[in-house]
Amino acid sequence: MKESAKSRRVRGPEFYKRYFTGRTIDIGCGLDPVTPDAEPFDVQHGDANRILEYRLPESYDTVYSSHCLEHMRDVPAALAGWWALVKPGGVLVVVVPDEDLYEQGIWPSVFNRDHKATFRACGPSKWSPVSYDLCALMAALPNSEPISIARQDDGYVHAFRRSGGTGKRTLRRLVRLVLVSLDMVGLATPRIEQFLYAALNRVGCAIDQTNRVTREGALAQIEAIVRKRDNIAGARSQDWERIRINLQGQQPDHEVNGTLKSA
Repeated sequence: MKESAKSRRVRGPEFYKRYFTGRTIDIGCGLDPVTPDAEPFDVQHGDANRILEYRLPESYDTVYSSHCLEHMRDVPAALAGWWALVKPGGVLVVVVPDEDLYEQGIWPSVFNRDHKATFRACGPSKWSPVSYDLCALMAALPNSEPISIARQDDGYVHAFRRSGGTGKRTLRRLVRLVLVSLDMVGLATPRIEQFLYAALNRVGCAIDQTNRVTREGALAQIEAIVRKRDNIAGARSQDWERIRINLQGQQPDHEVNGTLKSA
């Protein structure tokens, strides 16, 4: 799936002008780089778990990665390597699936068997044995200054979100096969897809809303942007505390336009 392309729905021109004017590397981009000028780094270029074996430290103004960190064998070590690539004054932009919106309380993941970790924006996980606090991961990076950490859920129907149970893989695949078959003859519509999703939800089946048939998939992710300080020996702890307090004060029922808003 083209995750970076989907994320453009919630990013305006200012986002790209602010963070992608210098030398950029896109880790795990596949065929969907964040910008046309971004340097791709995927499996054919090397192991992103050990990226410093392939690229020089402090050689990029922006290090970007979308939906790659969850595939890493050692998440903190991989992230530390990516951070080392960032020049002083540069930024790291990381996008990962939100564990409650994507995995929905089910582990191992029923939607992507290669996922090795799950992520929450902040605070303790309620269910995942392999969960990481993204805010804590970013705060642990040397000289990191938080710019933003936001949950993005554009197009996500929260009424269909599960919280545990089983994936009902066979039933889900059958419904998708029906939708794909209808789409091939021009009969599939968003209304029909929504109806079938509602039926799946009623029987307790988890639904991957990021991979729809009749329209572009929903976002079910967290985006973190941090800057590497260039003039200060260490990032101010109160900056990260402010971000953490803000995230902890947010509630799912106050989600607006893809980003959690405080009550």
